[in-house]
Amino acid sequence: MPNGILIIDKPAGWTSMDVCAKLRGVLHEKRIGHGGTLDPMATGVLPVFVGQAAKAAEFAENSRKEYVGGLRLGQITDTQDITGNTLETRPVAVTAADVRAAFARFTGELQQVPPMYSAVKVRGQKLYELARRGKEVARPPRTVTVYELELLQQQSETDYQFRCLCSKGTYVRTLCHDIGRYLGCGGTLYALRRTRAAGFTEADAVTLDAVQTQGAALLRPVDTLFRAYPALRTPSPGTERRVRCGNEIRTNAPDGVYRLYGQTGEFLCLSEARDGTLKSLKNFFTS
Repeated sequence: MPNGILIIDKPAGWTSMDVCAKLRGVLHEKRIGHGGTLDPMATGVLPVFVGQAAKAAEFAENSRKEYVGGLRLGQITDTQDITGNTLETRPVAVTAADVRAAFARFTGELQQVPPMYSAVKVRGQKLYELARRGKEVARPPRTVTVYELELLQQQSETDYQFRCLCSKGTYVRTLCHDIGRYLGCGGTLYALRRTRAAGFTEADAVTLDAVQTQGAALLRPVDTLFRAYPALRTPSPGTERRVRCGNEIRTNAPDGVYRLYGQTGEFLCLSEARDGTLKSLKNFFTS
């Protein structure tokens, strides 16, 4: 059965779950999940986890993500991007210097209110389901971090291209909406491409057409997700058996997180060393 990671270049018009559904059919594997939702209008890097590797998706979701997006000033929509209905248009008397100054104000730790058109649940209901019925409810703000927010170019009197490096849970369209409100003219997201996620970049991404023709040959080993961590090998067959049985083992490694490999080089688990003991955080070996 196929096991590993695909870095998909998601096309516009597809949901992240559409991509997973397509790959289930192509690879004939039910256990497929993605590492961070992209809205249908967005394109770019979507890590997809296949088979045994699906257990690693949670680690990708928690990673920093980088986007190149488009901010359109003077327009406010109900979805906070151009796929929605325009609620208001306003004149724009803003310079590129004003936009850069606003970007500086929206860098760092922020309190962000999730948009109504999102999958966030309030009292057990998804916000987008309420929004489609014309309802709006109070949403508690969430803490997100924008590590870098850079103006790349001004494309017209109202349109600005930018690069954003941010934490899990950041809504880039809400960022555009809030910046537009700060500038007094309103704003919306008109384009979005994810250029980095889980340490993978556009250069790593493949198209769905490529997967259709090459299939499982494009799968990356699951341990590539954890390549930033140092590697350890079990010192003996006996210690490997202990790991496979779910037991801790002794180690001389300094405290920290490690990739642990077996005697034949099989990736066994992501483990944490603490006070001379190595404990599994997530197992990936096959039984």
